Order: sequence, then structure tokens, then C-alpha cells
Amino acid sequence: MEVAINKGRFSFRGGVHPADRKELAQDQAILPGPIPSQLVVPLSQHIGQVCRPLVKKGQLVQQGELIADQDAYVSAPVHAPMAGKVKEVSLQPHPVLGRCMAVVIEVDQNSVGQADQPQLPADLDLAKYQPEKIRQDVRNAGLVGMGGAGFPTHVKLDPNPNRPHDTLIVNGCECEPYITCDYRLMVERPLKVVVGALLAAKAWGSRQIYIAIEDNKPKAIQSISNAIRAIGVEGRIEVAVLPTRYPQGGERQLIRAVTGRIVPTGGIPPMIGVLVLNVATASAIADAVVWSRPLTHRIVTVTGSAVARPANLEVPIGTPVGQLIDHCSLKHAAARVVLGGPMMGIAIADPNTPIIKTTNAIVVLGDHELRMGQQGPCIRCGRCVDACPEGLNPSLLARTVQQYAWDLAKDNFITACIECGCCSYVCPAGIELAGYIKTGKAFLARQTSKKT
Repeated sequence: MEVAINKGRFSFRGGVHPADRKELAQDQAILPGPIPSQLVVPLSQHIGQVCRPLVKKGQLVQQGELIADQDAYVSAPVHAPMAGKVKEVSLQPHPVLGRCMAVVIEVDQNSVGQADQPQLPADLDLAKYQPEKIRQDVRNAGLVGMGGAGFPTHVKLDPNPNRPHDTLIVNGCECEPYITCDYRLMVERPLKVVVGALLAAKAWGSRQIYIAIEDNKPKAIQSISNAIRAIGVEGRIEVAVLPTRYPQGGERQLIRAVTGRIVPTGGIPPMIGVLVLNVATASAIADAVVWSRPLTHRIVTVTGSAVARPANLEVPIGTPVGQLIDHCSLKHAAARVVLGGPMMGIAIADPNTPIIKTTNAIVVLGDHELRMGQQGPCIRCGRCVDACPEGLNPSLLARTVQQYAWDLAKDNFITACIECGCCSYVCPAGIELAGYIKTGKAFLARQTSKKT
């Protein structure tokens, strides 16, 4: 039986076509990263309750040992990425939160990193893995959404009995410019992605599985298709080949493009019977369930015009960003370092900022790639409205934030913004529309939390 190929029966509105710049690293095979002398492992690498440390200063820890956990349902435990001694538990730099409590580990240089990739057992029987056990293994391994959101995976895999749960979409679009870690994962380790998808579908109870890939990744499409045939699940999994357009990998846009269903404004995908997981998360599910391996390492793309040797590196969580940049070298001065892609990533200033579970790329940009011009006045051209995949009016929302008109901002659905940056990208006046909207959303979120 041939693998079913779904060639984009649907689409989503808006979007843009930025230069993808993936050629810098897409042909670089996944390699082990440098062994750091010290790891900074934050206690918050997920949406939900911050973990409590389970280790103390001076304590020896082994690779994969549980070092922080939390009883709350929406949380994910943290494990030691490498063996070593706990130097301290203290406030440290964090790529999203600014600063956060973290376990600092002095690495035992004689320890071996988790770079080996065990082969799937020839007699692998997925029928023996029961849904509750899959979810428990995923929880014990500390899995979170590795595409950037960081929502605890075991929570996503727990179906609501009062809602449908028929469709799983594994997101391999990787639509942000520069980033290639998911692409290399699909090319080099497709069996793990497919097995992880099957295990996730069993845990969540979905009948249909799609693995969605943009059409600018033919090697990944072929590799995943071959893996589906090798396991003999052609009738179970469909490869959805989608047109290359940013933000094709956005959860709401992906669901619309693959299934034609629309997630209600303010709603979540399970409300319409759909679950979306990143390909790296699917691969980590296979690690957690088949081999009981906790999430201690992840693949990170180190790239950008300033990087001399772009690479896709498998590194221990907690590795300082600066060490990975030094490992790949710079060919000229860096004007900006961004964690994630240039459209939605976060610029950082501290090279000691650690890699966390949701870090998929380090993009080092030069001066010529930054929009340094002064912002001009809005000319009411409407390009931001045309580009917005959520059908919002970004120019209007930016003005509501500038004028502190919070009721008007809410009335125009500011919280529906997915912060993709399409509006800022197309604005001829150079207005950072997405930045204003993001600021407004954060202000409204703080107001809401104070009231509750």
C-alpha cells in the first residue's frame, strides 16, 4: 500500500513569504554539541507551575536523574542533562522569563552525553503500550511542546471524554526562516517521529494521523514516507504536503490547511477534535515510552549570516548560548542574537542564557539584516490586514495600545493575535506592529491576573 499524500486541499488566509535562508544549515547533519563545563537548568521550561528543586548544593547527580518536580497537573519535571555536582540553586538568566530559579551543575567531564541513538527494536509491538502508561511515561520524562510553546505533553495527550478526539497532526512545517533542526530530524530519524506519532495517537485516542510538511522539504517528505512504509502503517498515517508560506506551522493555520476545520477565536484545537504536536515532541515521545529516556537533550540550529559554520547540534539542556556560538565561530561581528526564528524569536543580550526544552535555534544576525530605520506614520495601506492570518486589524490594535484604549483593544480581539510578526514584516512604514500588540496582550494579562 502506498503512503497517502494530501497535497494541501485547504489553505489559510494571509501570511507572507520571507526569504527562508535555510540553505545555511539544511545540509548539515545532526552532530553532538560541545561538552559544557557548567549547565544552567531552569526550573521553569514549560507553561504551568514552576518545579521545586529536589537537589541541594554539593549533591552529586547522574545523567537523567530527576532534579526538580511539581505536584501540579500542568507542569513537567526536570532532569539532569549530564552527570556532575550541583554548584548552586539560584536565580539565573532565562530566555523567556528574563531570570528564573535554576539548578547549576558542574559537569563531570568524564561523563558521556546522550548523543547515542538506539535503534528501534525489530520486534517493536505498539499494541503493548496502553494509553495511561504512555501518558505516565511522557510525564515522567518531562516532555513539553518542543516547537516553542512548552505546554506539558502529558496534559495534551489526556483526552476530554466530553469532546471529540479524532485527529492528530504532527507539525513538521518548520516555516520560520533559518531554522532546520526539525528538518534534519525528519531526514535522519524518521522512524522515531512515526513511532512517536503512533504512540501519541493511541494515548489521545485519535483515528487519523497527519504528518504535515511544507513542499520545500522534499527529502523530509520522502524520508517520512519511507518510514511509514517500513513500519507498515500506510493506512494509518497520511503525509500532508502543504504550500510553503509563513506561518504555515502556526497551530490554527495548520489545522485549517490540513483538515479545513476552524478553531474558534479564543478556543483550543481539542475543542474541534484535533491535537497538534511538533515532530521533535513526537520523537521525544518515542524516546520516553520505548526507551524510558527523559528529555535532557535537544537539537538546536546555530545559524545566521554572522555564523562561520552553521550547524544542527544535539546539546544538553542548560548549555550556555555563547558556548554554542563560539563552537560554530563568527565570521563578523554579531548585531543581534535571537533564540528561535527572526519572525517570532526573542533577542537576548546575555551569552550565559541557557538552552531550554523549547529552544530550537540560535540565529546570529549582522547589521545588514536589521531594520534600523526610523518608524514612519501609518499610511493606511492595509497591508497588515491582508497579511494577518487571524483576520485582525494590526494597525488599529497598535493604536489602541499606544493610546491605552484597552476596552477597544479587547473589542477588536487583541488576544486572538498569534504574534507571528507578519504585520511588522509587510509594514512599509517600519512600525513594529507585532511588538505593540504583544505589549498590549501582556498588559491585559497582568490586569486579568490581578483581578483573579
